Amino acid sequence: MSSTTLVEMYPQNKKSKIAIRPYFDPKVDNMGLQNYGLALFDGVFHEEQIACLELNGIKRYLTGLNEFAPEFYDMNPEDKDAKVKQIRQVVSQLEKTLNSNVVDPEDKDFWNKIKLLKPDNSTFWDKIKLRCGNDPVFLDMATDPYDIIKLYAIENGGFPMIAKSLEEARSMNKPPKFYLDKLEETANTNTEIKKLRNKAAAELQKLFDKNTNKLFYIAKILDLNSVQYKRATPNDIIYDNMDKYISGELVDRDKKKTAERFIEVSRLDMETLKVRAIVKDATFYKIIAAKADGFIYHMASATMMGRNPSDAGEFLKNPLNEQILIDVQSQVEKHWNQ
Repeated sequence: MSSTTLVEMYPQNKKSKIAIRPYFDPKVDNMGLQNYGLALFDGVFHEEQIACLELNGIKRYLTGLNEFAPEFYDMNPEDKDAKVKQIRQVVSQLEKTLNSNVVDPEDKDFWNKIKLLKPDNSTFWDKIKLRCGNDPVFLDMATDPYDIIKLYAIENGGFPMIAKSLEEARSMNKPPKFYLDKLEETANTNTEIKKLRNKAAAELQKLFDKNTNKLFYIAKILDLNSVQYKRATPNDIIYDNMDKYISGELVDRDKKKTAERFIEVSRLDMETLKVRAIVKDATFYKIIAAKADGFIYHMASATMMGRNPSDAGEFLKNPLNEQILIDVQSQVEKHWNQ
């Protein structure tokens, strides 16, 4: 195989457990493509060259096969030694396969003897590209050395258009076009999220059936638009909104994070929940507010309550501040009872 012919249409191994797949969120509008399970228009492809960082005229490619990369600096010695050993074994095999250059991974002059896969060999690395569309791109690790190179690069951030996993894709603020699918990892991620979703949904149902007052406070804490909830708000609306929150449809689209957050908040005691809800709405109604010095104050008495909402909550829970709690609570509950 020629070392200069690096962008090819390799035969796609359908038995491969590793693939680059298009990523789309059916709840995020993408010019209507999400309705058809597509990330791109039919026939459209994205091609990307391996990324590199340039400093003082020196390029550093994000290959995942460079033991001199900055991420190694803070690694503990044991982990670093294991990672360096792995990298050298892979580079040694690739150098032998692609360039007929045999170099022992244990050689003290290892990198001086490497020719093709040197970290700064721009002639080689500039030609490493990936072309992806709506169909999955399977990586054949057993027979294609370039697929090994691409996998290491993807896992090191060398192709920004591709998330390193389905879990990472779901957690990104700006969804990627593609993600790396390692069949077992993706299955585990999907199963884990489903289990969390079901657990959170079961807790939501229990609260709806037996403790709607607690559910009211939880909604106040989790929903960005907390002031929409009044004492007269039908429980069915609160239930529906919290179900959407758990499913990643309300605030955060990371379904794992939202389910975990709902479970976490539902385990708080009633006093903590109520105080947090009061602080949140009191901030909205300017009953308490942050001033230029960065501290939060009770506006009526000009009493400092802390630097953040957590501090303010602890302040109100302190028996010494009961009168301020009574004042803040009474004002907030006027809005709740409207």
